Amino acid sequence: MIHASDRDHATGVQRAWYRHLYVQVLGAILLGGLIGHFFPSFGESLKPLGDGFIKLVKMVIAPVIFLTIVTGIAGMRDLGRIGRVAAKAFSYFLVFSTLALIVGLVVGNLVQPGRGLNIDPASLDPAAVAQYSTAAHETTVIGFLLGVIPDTFVSAFSTGNILQVLFVSVIFGIALAGVGDAGRPVLTFLEAVSVAFFKLVAIVMKAAPIGAFGAFAFTIGAYGIGAVANLIALVATFYLTSAIFVVGVLGLVGIANGFSIFKLIRYLKEELLLVLGTSSSEAALPSLLQKMEQAGASKSVVGLVVPTGYSFNLDGTNIYMTMAALFIAQALNIDLSLQDQILLLLVAMLSSKGAAGITGAGFITLAATLAVVPSVPIAGMALILGIDRFMSECRALTNFIGNAVATLVVARWEGELDRDALREALDGSPRPLAAAADPAAGPGDDLVVAKD
Repeated sequence: MIHASDRDHATGVQRAWYRHLYVQVLGAILLGGLIGHFFPSFGESLKPLGDGFIKLVKMVIAPVIFLTIVTGIAGMRDLGRIGRVAAKAFSYFLVFSTLALIVGLVVGNLVQPGRGLNIDPASLDPAAVAQYSTAAHETTVIGFLLGVIPDTFVSAFSTGNILQVLFVSVIFGIALAGVGDAGRPVLTFLEAVSVAFFKLVAIVMKAAPIGAFGAFAFTIGAYGIGAVANLIALVATFYLTSAIFVVGVLGLVGIANGFSIFKLIRYLKEELLLVLGTSSSEAALPSLLQKMEQAGASKSVVGLVVPTGYSFNLDGTNIYMTMAALFIAQALNIDLSLQDQILLLLVAMLSSKGAAGITGAGFITLAATLAVVPSVPIAGMALILGIDRFMSECRALTNFIGNAVATLVVARWEGELDRDALREALDGSPRPLAAAADPAAGPGDDLVVAKD
C-alpha cells in the first residue's frame, strides 16, 4: 500500500524518497553542519545562502498574509463571528504565553543552570549587547501601539512589519465583508491571486534545502560546537524545558481537543526541519497556513489565528526569557526575591508582545525585560550572546508548534474543525486542499490552492 504522503499531489505518482522536501532539508542540515565544523571559514562564507532564502520567504509573507486574512474574513460575511474568533484566539494566546513564562521561571529555579559560574559583573562588556539594549529602550508600549499603524496602506507591505500587515488586512477584510455583494468581484479576484501566490510559495520552497544548508553551515562555522560547551547547562535545560512544554502542556491540550501532538509534529516535519535549519519560524509561515487548512481548520480561522499567533503566541520565546534572566542572575550571584521574579514575569508578558516582528526579537525582548528589573544588569546578556543562535532554533520550533496547536484548538472552539480531515491529515493521508472545504464557508468561498 502506497502512503498518501509518498505521492505527488499534482500527478498522484509515487515520489522517490529523496524527492521529499523534509529528506532534502535534513540532508542539507547535516551537510551544512559537517562543512561548518571541519571547514569553519568556508561555512561562514555560506551565510548569504541562508540570508537569501529568508529574504525570498519574507518577500511573499506579507501578500500571503493579506490574501489569506482578507479572503477569510470577507468570506465570513458575519462580522460578529470575526470578533468571536479573535477573542477566542487572544484568550488562548494570553493563557498559554503566560503559562510558558511560568514554566521557564519554575524550571530555572529548580535546575539553577547558572549557579556556580560566579561571574564578576564588573568583568562584563556592556558594548557587546549595546545594540540590543538600545532597541529594547526604543520599544515602549505607546511606540508599539502606534507602530502597528503604518504610514500608508502600501508601506505596511514594504516595511515587512507583520503586525502592520495584519492590521491593514483585518480592516480591509472587514470593509470588504461590509459592502456585501458589491465586494464579490474583488473577493473573487483576490482568491484567484491567492492561487498564484501559493504557487509562488511552492516555487520558493524548492530552494529550502539550499537555504538550510547555508544557514546551518554558517551557524556551526561561526560559533562552533565549542561555543555551547561552557554554557551547556543552560542550552540543555532550555531544550528540555521546551520539549516538556510541547509534549506535556501542548500534548495535553491536543488530547483534550482530539488530536495527538506527536502526530501533529510528524505532519509538520517538513516545516519543522526548515525552521531548524534556518532558525526562523517565518520561513515556514506560508506552508503552515496551507497545512492547517488541509488539516481541517477553516480558512477564516487559519487566516486570523496563524498570523496573529506569530506576533502574540510565542511560547518558546517566553520560556527563554524567564529562564535566561534567571540564568544571568544566578551566574552573577544575584538573588532575585519573589517580588523581583513576579515583576520579571509581568514585564516579560508585555515585552514579549512589544518586540514582535523585530529582527532578533528573542534577544531584544530579554533586554527590554531586564531593563525594567534593576537587580539584573543588561550587560549580563553578554554571557549568553555566543549561544543565542543555538537557542533561537529551539525558540522558533516551540513557537511554530504552539501556533499550530492554537489554530486547531480555536477552530474546534469555533466549531470550524473538520474532524475527518484532521484525522486523515495526521494519519498521513491528507486530502487535497481543494477538498478540505471550509465548513463555515458558503458556495464559492473555498480557496483552491495549487499544491506541488
